[in-house]
Amino acid sequence: MSSSLTCAKLTILTITGVTIQIIGLSLFVYGFFPVKPALSGVSGAESFRPPTCTPLHNQTDSDLPPHNLKSLYKELSGIAPFDRLVLMVIDGLPAEFVLGKDDKPPPKALMDAMPYTQSLLANGMAIGYHAKAAPPTVTMPRLKAMVSGAIGGFLDVAFNFNTQALLDDNLLGQFLKIGWKMVMFGDETWLKLFPGLFTRHDGVGSFFVKDTVQVDQNVSRHLGDELSRDDWDLMVLHYLGLDHVGHIGGRNSILMAPKLLEMDKVVKMIHTSVIAGQENGQGQTLLVVVSDHGMTYNGNHGGSSFEETDSLALFIGLRNHVSDYALYTLNTVYQVDVAPTLALLFGVPIPKNNVGVLLSGTFGSFTDDQQLKALELNSWQLLRLLQAQLPGLSCENSPCDGFSDDQGCRINKCSGNIENTICCLYLKATMLHSSWRLKDVSSRPYSREDYSGIVAAYYEFLKTASEWLSRRVTDKPVNLLAFGVAAMMLSCLILLSLIFSFYKEVYNMKMQQCFDSKYSMHTWSLVETFVLGVILILVSLPVEASRSLFGLYKGNKKIAFQMCSIFVLIISGRTLRGWHQGGVNWTYLPDISKWLEKAGSNHVKSIQLVSGLLMISLCLFALSLSGSRRKISLAVGFSFLMFGLLVLQHIQKYQDNIFVSSNYNATLLVQIIFAGLGIATIGTFVAYPWLMPICISKICSSHHSFMSGSVPIEIQNEYPLLELKNSLYLIGWAYLFCWCLLQLLLQQPINALPMLLLFVQILASLIYASNGGVHHKQWVEIAALYYLGMAGHFALGNSNTLATIDVAGAFIGMSSYSTLLSGILMFIITYASPSFFLLSIVMYISVDTSYLVIPQKADSEHLLKNMLAFPCLVPLGVNSIILTAYTIVLLLMRNHLFVWSVFSPKYLYVCATTLCVYIGVSFVAATVIYSYLVLALRKRMQGFSSIDTR
Repeated sequence: MSSSLTCAKLTILTITGVTIQIIGLSLFVYGFFPVKPALSGVSGAESFRPPTCTPLHNQTDSDLPPHNLKSLYKELSGIAPFDRLVLMVIDGLPAEFVLGKDDKPPPKALMDAMPYTQSLLANGMAIGYHAKAAPPTVTMPRLKAMVSGAIGGFLDVAFNFNTQALLDDNLLGQFLKIGWKMVMFGDETWLKLFPGLFTRHDGVGSFFVKDTVQVDQNVSRHLGDELSRDDWDLMVLHYLGLDHVGHIGGRNSILMAPKLLEMDKVVKMIHTSVIAGQENGQGQTLLVVVSDHGMTYNGNHGGSSFEETDSLALFIGLRNHVSDYALYTLNTVYQVDVAPTLALLFGVPIPKNNVGVLLSGTFGSFTDDQQLKALELNSWQLLRLLQAQLPGLSCENSPCDGFSDDQGCRINKCSGNIENTICCLYLKATMLHSSWRLKDVSSRPYSREDYSGIVAAYYEFLKTASEWLSRRVTDKPVNLLAFGVAAMMLSCLILLSLIFSFYKEVYNMKMQQCFDSKYSMHTWSLVETFVLGVILILVSLPVEASRSLFGLYKGNKKIAFQMCSIFVLIISGRTLRGWHQGGVNWTYLPDISKWLEKAGSNHVKSIQLVSGLLMISLCLFALSLSGSRRKISLAVGFSFLMFGLLVLQHIQKYQDNIFVSSNYNATLLVQIIFAGLGIATIGTFVAYPWLMPICISKICSSHHSFMSGSVPIEIQNEYPLLELKNSLYLIGWAYLFCWCLLQLLLQQPINALPMLLLFVQILASLIYASNGGVHHKQWVEIAALYYLGMAGHFALGNSNTLATIDVAGAFIGMSSYSTLLSGILMFIITYASPSFFLLSIVMYISVDTSYLVIPQKADSEHLLKNMLAFPCLVPLGVNSIILTAYTIVLLLMRNHLFVWSVFSPKYLYVCATTLCVYIGVSFVAATVIYSYLVLALRKRMQGFSSIDTR
């Protein structure tokens, strides 16, 4: 057959379009999400000199042994009162659990859960801060922020699962230079960030969230012995249990209060052992309790909401004895401020790429000279970083010796461009400081107002500089971004052109045959049916609607079935829309899921079990409609039924034990289900085309009216069209059954009924398509399936923020952590609905009849093209439109305030959706092509056998 768009040409152009799209997307992501530039090298003795002055001569850090370097730093800084640090990280602890929120203390239950910590705060022996973390709020980038003071790139959220060594200047590297001995117990992320740095360590995996007990006991079991030792200077304790409790049960988990009490006992043990009894001059130890991020009410994190960014910074042992409790428990600072504060408290240079500001209140027990010196050192470090990022910045009037006259000190207001503003603020602070020094040296009296003015001037400069450095948009390679966008636009045009060309070809073919076709009487489109359905629901009375449907059923059963399908789609869609409130602005509004959760877990479990039974029943009913060999269908159905019952057993027996750290029987049962479903599904896909019977054309076509009426007898004799339809029906059913059981096992219990409704929507769509005849619009139905899948994505509780990703479900059935396996499970859970509807396209092809409009001289390539063109091209084309549109939006919003907190997470979801479409389309194409080739081979071999028999 001669055609302008052959199967080979269509395949090559489709693959070309997808390849160009992948290249364009890769270039854009690489250009838009670069790793933030960092100054090379590490800070040294030059950090204690103003940046505008000549460096110290004959004084290189590398030439000095550690103890001499430590003495030099202490001499130059004039601060350094502490010599040992205990850094306790409580993963996922929201600051409001300890410090309260909105000028109110924490709830009594939370205060009772941490009595010793609360007593330290109440007695002024601890200072607490709400340390705002930058998105993405996941562990690795947040740890890097606290030890380096730098804000990493947005794609650190991906590197969080494969941590690499931290090469930038950081506190631990500075401590190592002065000869500190360091030990670490807890999250193995520290070992990956700082390989070979710790003299003793015991790392635990951070992603196996089912473990809420042993993961912390592995840390605390070392504590008694280590606190009695004096051969370490830094001890890092990273507790993961509280974060795991949140992932499994949310903020209100029944395990949250016991876990907080456990952490409080650790604080008490450290404080009473090494801090409470120490006296001035006998070696000072500081305990710093921090959290890397907070958590949402569901216990997840990764986004930019207050609940996720509200991390804790608690300093115990500063000897401030603050009298105003509220003053130092309601302060809001930034997480990066921890790095310069610790550097100055321990007398080491501030890391080069730090953008943090000294925490006010931590130097309350120091002299005025020491406090101003600390602010000065912080200002010098930030000015150096500013000069590296603003080459034209030059504040030449700052004094090099720390002294100047009063000239130019009276600067009231700084304005102009960023360079002028920064220099003005810096000069104002340094000149006020120099003037104050002169008055102090000459024994002139000075007032507290002068001192407060200097502190205010320094903080004005520091906060302005920090804010600009934190929000500074990284220079992006415009040419690379433009090329990436152009490639995606070209790919989009290629895919849409293919859809249009094939639609034109199919339309012309149908027009040539419709004059003689008895099926041209009723060519209802989806749009027409939808409009009629809405009118019947919203305008007509129920009785009148029923009469209308009955009349339609008597006149044309197929239209009536289509109308009923539309009604089912509308009702189920509206129920799904109200199941979860999506979006940051609406997530706190009431919805069906919240109402059911308040009713209790028993009600949720009952709904989950009923939904599972209904899904299994619907799948078995759909299987019974198969026109293929009954014994094979029953065997396949029985195997899936067996695993379905195992899933229900798991829900009934182990659902309430979800908080148990490890349950061997539950894990083994899930692994059996995983293996069984995989074998049954792959086995059905591979074996069924070889086992199903090959029919004689005359007998087979007589049982299928569309086949006998629209497909030439020559085509029926040569190609296995009916066998292919039956084979795809059973294989597609196996895909859907397997996916239903997987989601029953992996999804949150509250999502069982939405999964049932999604399955009902698929069945309704298939019923609509099967009654559409050969002249309905196939591309519209495929697009509708795609959009139903995306709508279901949000109906399952997903959103455009990373915080709604279900981490806990990714470890069901896993006895140990595996990045690959947990990543696959996380993808399956997150993209359950889009993948569900993409897999349903296999069954759609089996019930669809529009591709059976075949010319007299068609070949196998033409048949495959008719079957696969729209099912593969439409999802790819629609997704390419969305991907290209969001890429352009992200490019236009690259300087927006919310580019990293709102637009970038959404774009990552769009990229992941693109991957989902690629995988789904590949499954559909592979299934159809494999089944067709096997059946065609068998039919040809049967034809040869018939000839030989004759």
